[in-house]
Amino acid sequence: MDIVLIALGLVALLGGGELLVRGALGLSVRFGMAPAVAGVVVMGFGTSSPELAASLAAAFADAPGIALGNVIGSNIANIALILGVVALIAPLAVRIGRRDGIALVAATAYLLFVLAIGGIGRGVALVGLAGLGVYLWLILREEPGEAADTVLGIRGRRAALYSAAGLLLLIGGARALVTGSLGIAEALGVPPSITGLTIVAVGTSLPELSASLVAAWRGQGGLAIGNILGSNVFNALGIVGVTALVHPLQVPPSIDWGEGAALVISAAALLGLAALGRAGRLAGAGLIGGYAVYIVTLV
Repeated sequence: MDIVLIALGLVALLGGGELLVRGALGLSVRFGMAPAVAGVVVMGFGTSSPELAASLAAAFADAPGIALGNVIGSNIANIALILGVVALIAPLAVRIGRRDGIALVAATAYLLFVLAIGGIGRGVALVGLAGLGVYLWLILREEPGEAADTVLGIRGRRAALYSAAGLLLLIGGARALVTGSLGIAEALGVPPSITGLTIVAVGTSLPELSASLVAAWRGQGGLAIGNILGSNVFNALGIVGVTALVHPLQVPPSIDWGEGAALVISAAALLGLAALGRAGRLAGAGLIGGYAVYIVTLV
């Protein structure tokens, strides 16, 4: 039954994330957002909604290992796994501005600080949310540009309906995924954080994979990179912040500096590819190989 719940949860999260991104991109075109804003804010933040739903559900279920493991594992998977798969299938240009690079470094440092102090209360959560607010303000200050290509979007009233249906699926899928993951962790005698770092993290990252692949196939590399970067910033500052604001979290012993090192290495890899200006198939294979080593070491 736990396996069935996980499977249903993953399907609901994938479908919900897809519907939400389609609707959100449709709305972004309706309001004339620039491609960079659509990539970071609409796609990046929109595809992070499964992580938010799963982490909140885990916090209410008193499972901080899944809540934190989900965010940390998703940030690692977004770069090492998702960017790796995208680059392997459809090599793309990697361009990250100074503002977005600083935001990625700050978000990674924030997660490292949470690991260092052993938990996060409402005060630290508010700091993260304030930082996210500043980042959003800086993005939205940009002059509007040409509207983003509707690679995943739709127009008209259906955009709002798709967004609402996506949110409902995300909420139900997150609840099923967390319940099934807790059951499997208990049956196998492994810490819940391990399922959070693996099953839940990869499962909630599926919308990022779907959105980035479609964007890359359509020649919208900026949207794909913005999706990954925006998702990581929102995961660290927004999801951890909102979750801890609702229910303060303690870092379980099973999440240690090994995860911190993986966070730093993955962020450095993305910034390194930005310095090179491109992620080709060799880079994609290297990222996927690194992620495989991380999972094997973790298990």
